[in-house]
Amino acid sequence: MHRFLLSAAHKSSGKTTVSIGLCAALRASDLDVQPFKKGPDYIDPLWLSEAAGRTCRNLDFHLAQEKELTAQFARYGHAADVCLVEGNKGLYDGLDLHGANSNAALARLLDLPVVLVLDARGMTRGIAPLILGYQAFDRDLKIAGVILNRLGGSRHEAKLRAVIEHYTDVAVLGAIQEDQQLALCERHLGLIPANESSQAAQRIAAIGTRIAAQVDLDRLLSLTQTATILPTPLPTKPSAKQPVRIAIARDAAFGFYYADDLDAFAAAGAELIPFDTLRDAHLPDADGLFIGGGFPESFLDELEANASLRAEIGAAIGAGLPAYAECGGLMYLARSITWKGRCRRMVGSIEGDVVMHAKPVGRGYVRLAATAAHPWLDDKGSLPAHEFHYSSIEGLGADTRYAYRMERGHGIDGARDGIVHKNLLASYTHLRSTAACNWVARFVAHVRACKAQQTPQQRICQN
Repeated sequence: MHRFLLSAAHKSSGKTTVSIGLCAALRASDLDVQPFKKGPDYIDPLWLSEAAGRTCRNLDFHLAQEKELTAQFARYGHAADVCLVEGNKGLYDGLDLHGANSNAALARLLDLPVVLVLDARGMTRGIAPLILGYQAFDRDLKIAGVILNRLGGSRHEAKLRAVIEHYTDVAVLGAIQEDQQLALCERHLGLIPANESSQAAQRIAAIGTRIAAQVDLDRLLSLTQTATILPTPLPTKPSAKQPVRIAIARDAAFGFYYADDLDAFAAAGAELIPFDTLRDAHLPDADGLFIGGGFPESFLDELEANASLRAEIGAAIGAGLPAYAECGGLMYLARSITWKGRCRRMVGSIEGDVVMHAKPVGRGYVRLAATAAHPWLDDKGSLPAHEFHYSSIEGLGADTRYAYRMERGHGIDGARDGIVHKNLLASYTHLRSTAACNWVARFVAHVRACKAQQTPQQRICQN
C-alpha cells in the first residue's frame, strides 16, 4: 500500500492539477486510488473523484475531531492501493500559531510522508534553502520528495536538479514544464466544478498523460510505500426507523455536497431522490427537500426559464414541506438573483433579493449558536461550519426569523444566518455532519416528524 500527502510551499502552486494528474495516471496503471482533500472544499473533490474513479473524502480539523479523521481515513483508504491526500494552502499554514490544524499536522496524525509541489518559476539556487528550511522546521515530518512545477524548459530543470542534488538529500520525483494544457478554468470561487464541465473526462485524461510523462511514478510509489495495514471498518447498520424520501438538487447548478453527508442520509433512513433544476419540469414525490450549494448565478436564464419547477418548489414549501438549503440553494429560493446587470426571477419562498458582488462577502470558518427559531437543532453549544459566498440578500423584512446567531463569520448580515420560513431553513453557512454537528440525522428526523403530522390535504398540495 502507498499513502502520502501532497502539499506545497504556498497556495496556487499547482498541487490540485498535480493531484488530479496523479490520480488519473495511477488509476491508468491499474491501481485503486482513494483521494482525500484537506479542509472545506467542494470543487477540488469533484475533480479528484472523477480522476480517481472513487469518491473523494474531506478531512477537516475544524469540523471534525482527530479520532473522526483517523477513522474516516481508515474507512475509505483501507482497501485502496494508493491513498492521496491533497493539502490546502502551504504545508505549515494553519489557523493558529502552533499549526495544530495545518497540513503538516494532518500528515503527522495519519503518519503520511509528504510530497511537496514547488512552483519553481524564477528559481534556481534558491530552491535549496527553501527545501532545507521545510525539512528543518519539523524534524518529525518526512518529506519523501519534491515535484518541481511550472519550469521554464530543460535548462531550467537541469539547473534545479543539480542544485537540489548538491545541497539536499530530497528526491526529485518530477519536473513539470509550464504548459497551458495543464490549466483548469477558474472563476470567482475557484475552479469550474467537474459536474459543470462536459469535457471533464477529456481534460483529466490529458492531464494524467502529461503528469505520467513528467513524474517518476515508480519512484513515487517506492518512497511512499507502507506495510502498515489500516483497520477494516465495521459495517454501518441500516436504520430501523420509518424510511423517508428527500428530493435533492443534483445538476450543473447545484453540486456542493459532502460525500459523508450523503452517506449519513442513508444511515438515517432517508432515500435521496435527485432532480435537475435546469431540466426537470416537476419536483419528485418526496417527504423533504435539500438544495445544496453551487453556482446558480451561472445558470440564471435556465433556472428562470424552468418556471414549472420553480412554481412547484414554491408551492411545496408554502404547504409546509420540510426543506433545507445552503448558500446557492438559499439564492435559488430567494425572489431574484442579480449578477452583472442581469436580474432573473427565482423561486420566491424567501422574501428577499440576492445581489452578487465582485469580492467575497463571507469566507472561511464560522461558529454558530442555534436560536429558538431553528426547526430541527437544539444544540446549546457552538457549532463549527464554514461559508464562502460572493452574494448578499437584500430586502428581508424586519420580522424575518433566523436560526443562528453568528459567533464568528458573516452569514446573512454579520450577526445572523439561517432564514426560517414555515418548515424551510436556508442559510449561507455550510454544515458538515460530524460528532460536533450531526445535522443530517436531525434533519431527517424533522422530515420524518413532519410526514407523520401531515394532513391528507398537505400531501396532495406537495405532490
